[in-house]
Amino acid sequence: MGHQDGRPVRRGFGLLERESALAVAEEALDRLTGRARPDRVPAPRGAGRASHLVVHRGGARPRTPRPPAEDRPGGAPAPGPRPEPLPDPTAPGRRPGTTPEPRRRGGVLRYEAAPGLGRTALLAEIRRRAVARGCVVLAARGTGSAGSLPYGTARRLLLTPTDAGIPEDSSRAARERLDRSLARLAGHRPLVLVLDDAHAADPDSLRWLTACAERAGDLPVLIVLAHRAGALPEAAAGLTGHPAHRLDPLGPAALARLVRERVGTHADDTFCRAFQALTGGNPAEAVALAAAVRDHGLDPTADSTRALRDLAAEVTATGLVVLLESLGPTTVRLAWACAVLGAEAPSRLAGAVAGLGGETVAECARRLREARVLTEADEPDAPLAFRHPLLATTVYAAIPAATRVALHGQAAWCVAEAGLGSTATARHLLETHPEGDPWVVGHLRAAAREHLRDGAPEAAARSLARALREPPAAEERDDVLAELDRAARLARAAAGTGGGTGPDPAAQRDAGHRLSPVLADRDRLARAADLLARKARPAAAPPDGSGDDGP
Repeated sequence: MGHQDGRPVRRGFGLLERESALAVAEEALDRLTGRARPDRVPAPRGAGRASHLVVHRGGARPRTPRPPAEDRPGGAPAPGPRPEPLPDPTAPGRRPGTTPEPRRRGGVLRYEAAPGLGRTALLAEIRRRAVARGCVVLAARGTGSAGSLPYGTARRLLLTPTDAGIPEDSSRAARERLDRSLARLAGHRPLVLVLDDAHAADPDSLRWLTACAERAGDLPVLIVLAHRAGALPEAAAGLTGHPAHRLDPLGPAALARLVRERVGTHADDTFCRAFQALTGGNPAEAVALAAAVRDHGLDPTADSTRALRDLAAEVTATGLVVLLESLGPTTVRLAWACAVLGAEAPSRLAGAVAGLGGETVAECARRLREARVLTEADEPDAPLAFRHPLLATTVYAAIPAATRVALHGQAAWCVAEAGLGSTATARHLLETHPEGDPWVVGHLRAAAREHLRDGAPEAAARSLARALREPPAAEERDDVLAELDRAARLARAAAGTGGGTGPDPAAQRDAGHRLSPVLADRDRLARAADLLARKARPAAAPPDGSGDDGP
C-alpha cells in the first residue's frame, strides 16, 4: 500500500486472490505470442477511468517500449501496413538459414463469477499484460437490453460500423464482414478480444463469437470472455465446451488486507471478521462498505461492529434505493432515465427522458457523482454512466413497472427526435404497451428493415411481431404479416433449420391475404404474431431478454 501526505493511497481490489486466474491467462498469452512471458509487467495507468469500450494498440502506449528487433520472435521487423495474412514461418520457400518463428496459437478463456467478484478488474489486468507483450487488444462490454442491436457487441469489439451497402436479408454477409475485420486485425499482430458481461451481449454477436472460438486455436487470436455465473445465454451454448474459470469470494486474509488498505492499518481482527461476515467476501460490497466507514468516521475496532452492521444495510440494494430517495425526486428521475437508456447516456438525452432542464440535470448529476452512483466526469456535458453494472441493474429494477414502461416510451420519442434512427428507437418501443399508434408501427417496421440490412432477421421478426401487437391499421396488416413471415423464414434459413430464402414478394403478399381473414380479431392476431416470432427464433436462441441481465 502506498502513501501520500501521510495517508494511505487506495488501490484496486479485484486482483486479490486471483493468482490462479491470471496464471491461466499468462499461459494463454504465451501460446498466443510464441515467446516466454516478460519478467516484469509495467504498472497499470488510468485505473478507474475505463469506458465501456477500451482499445489498446500494441506498442502504441507511452512508456511501454516496443521490444527491439532482436528480442522479437525470430528477429522479425516491426509489422508493416499490410493487414493480412500472417506469415507462416514453417511454409515452403522460407529463406534458408533463418530461425523458424514459434507457432502462435490462439484460444478461448472463459471466466465466470457472481456479481461484484471482480470480473472487470481481472479483465483489465489481462488487457494490460497483453498490451505489454505487444498484442493488439480490443475490448467491449455487453450492454444488456432486450432490444440490443444485432451484432452490436461484435461491431463495438472490432470497431466495425454498420454498412448500409450490405445485401438486404444477408445474415451471412454480416458475419463475413465481421470475419474479414477479424482477419485484418489479426494480420498485424497477435490479437486479444476481451468481452466483459458476455451474458448481456446480443444473441447474434454471441453466435458469431462462438463460431470464432471454434477456429481460434488455428489463428493468432485469443478470445477472453467474462460473464455472470450460470447466466450465459443459449446463443453462446457452444462456448460452454471451453472450461470456465470461477472467481470465488475473497477469503478472510485477503478481505482483512482490503479493509486495512481502505480503512486503516489499525483495523483490528474482530472488525475485519465482521466485514467478512457482512459482505461474504464480495469485493465490490466490501469496497462500498469501506467507503461508508470512512465517510462516517467509524473507528475500525470491535466496539464498532454494531454500527458496521447498520452501515452495511445502507450499501445493499435496499440501501441504494434509500440513498437515491434521500437525494430528491428529480435526482431519482435522472438516475432512472440513465438506467433506461443504458450504457453511457448523453446528458441532454437523459435530461429529456427525465423531463429536466440543463441546469437541473447538471445539479442532479453532481449529486449522483458525489454519492458514487455515477462515474466522475472531466466535462460538464460528459455522458452519464454508472460506476458499476450492478448499480445500473439495481436502479433499473427499482423503477416501478408502470413508470418503467412510461420512461421507455419517453425514451423512444426522445431517441427518435435526436435522430438516432429507428433501430435505437425500437429498442425502447419493445418495452412499451400496445396503444394502436401508427408512429410506433412505422418505427418498428423501419427497424425491421434495418435489421434485415444488417443481416439480423431474428431481430427483425421481434420488431414486426411487436408491430402486429400494436396493431397496425387494417390496410397495413397484410403487409406486416408478410414481412414477419419473410423474416421468420430468413431467420430459420440463417440458423440452418430450413425454410430456404423465403418466397418472392408476390408469394409473401398472398400468404398475408390468406392469413388475414383467419386472424381478424386482435387477440388472435397477437397470438399469431407470437407464433411467427417464435418460429423465427433458431433453436439455440433465447427468448426475448433471457440473455440480458440489467437495463
